[in-house]
Amino acid sequence: MTPDIAAVKAALAHLDIEERDTAIRSASRDFFWYSPVLKPRLDHVRADFVVRPRSEAEVIEVLRVCHAHDVPVTTRGAGTGNYGQAMPLAGGCVLHLKHMDKVGEIAPGRVICEPGVLLKDLDAACRAHSGQELRMFSSTWATATIGGFVAGGSGGVGSVRWGSLRDLGNIIRLRVVTMEAEPRVLEFRGEELARVSHAYGTNGIITELEMPLAPAHDWVDLLVDFDDFDAAMGFADDLANEDGLLIKLASVYEAPIAHAYFARIKPHVTPDSNLVGLMVAPHAMDGFLTFLGRRPEGRLIWRSDAPDWDRAPGQVFEYGWNHTTLRALKVDPAITYLQVRYAFPEHRVLVRAMREEFAPEVLQHLEVIRENGKVSLAGLSLVRFTTEARLDEIIRRHEEAGALVFNPHRYTLEEGGRQKADPRQLDFKREADPKGLLNPGKMIAWDDPDWSYDAIYAWPGLRAS
Repeated sequence: MTPDIAAVKAALAHLDIEERDTAIRSASRDFFWYSPVLKPRLDHVRADFVVRPRSEAEVIEVLRVCHAHDVPVTTRGAGTGNYGQAMPLAGGCVLHLKHMDKVGEIAPGRVICEPGVLLKDLDAACRAHSGQELRMFSSTWATATIGGFVAGGSGGVGSVRWGSLRDLGNIIRLRVVTMEAEPRVLEFRGEELARVSHAYGTNGIITELEMPLAPAHDWVDLLVDFDDFDAAMGFADDLANEDGLLIKLASVYEAPIAHAYFARIKPHVTPDSNLVGLMVAPHAMDGFLTFLGRRPEGRLIWRSDAPDWDRAPGQVFEYGWNHTTLRALKVDPAITYLQVRYAFPEHRVLVRAMREEFAPEVLQHLEVIRENGKVSLAGLSLVRFTTEARLDEIIRRHEEAGALVFNPHRYTLEEGGRQKADPRQLDFKREADPKGLLNPGKMIAWDDPDWSYDAIYAWPGLRAS
């Protein structure tokens, strides 16, 4: 197949098409540069043009025309992902959904919206309408879109209560357009959601979402300081197991992360501070303070409902999840990270083992999550990068110890996940994208089903620099 870029651009000239070089380059990038492994491999990636549809009908038109002329299509929202999910490896068209940002029906426990609405704007609309909010969101809440979160994310702020995005009930319905000679519009619920959620747009374009909501709260941001990391980890884990206390975030930062990388917090901590960041519902504060009083090793140094610093730290969730890595990178470009799952009931034991083996080369940043009804720990560990071989060795040792690593230094679905194909997503791609034009290079099972996962997958179709 030889893509006919000129024919597609001519046929779509009546739409919002971007052809300026700088704008195309910007829309061809996400936060892949978090990874010193991905940066040199993907830094040159660039689309041929960008189209910004304003409706589902325009999405259908773009996919129909691109299919007819064999032009690959990579969809994107705000580009805040960091696995290279939104990078157009084969060039072609970037389908930018920024104009599809409408919030539709809001009802008790649910909202219907378009994929391009920002998380913060969706929350604002739901709060204004009926005092509700999203169950969970990424730390890039102010800039990320709901479609990008569902297509590329896995959880975030709120996962301490609600688990991951792919857990039952955390997505209600997705409306999806296929890439065929005549694109179809399909609606998925229940088991079928797994076909397209967290699929990087490799097998369909999400044009509408129905998401669950929870009662909104004016969450109290808290910072608790500990001299001992194990005490900080135990505090956050035990707090999440207090069934009567409603929290939305519990983050743990090993010393010296807070002092070294959190500029607004640094004056209030020391290099030996192990910090816990929390979001607690106002009605749970009495219970929380009682819980804290039983653990005198923890010192409450900030609460947003009674501010006493000359300069407020800002929202606590913007220090957590992938924002931790971003803040560290701004101070020290040699820092990268891992995404690790420490499963219940051995989660604390596994973290201790990794600290003993790798500190201070690897510093523990933990997010407390809920998995299958049990409280466990997700690690977004800060790693001082030296070589790819050493990074692979660190990952191997984590896996040998029993931790699950979602490798953020790979751009494919399988390598960034559980290192195996998801047959539901592969089967749907065969059905919905028979030419393989949607976000090519991201699904190994489509391109090389016999791949052994013994080295980084280098997609043969990746455009040369």
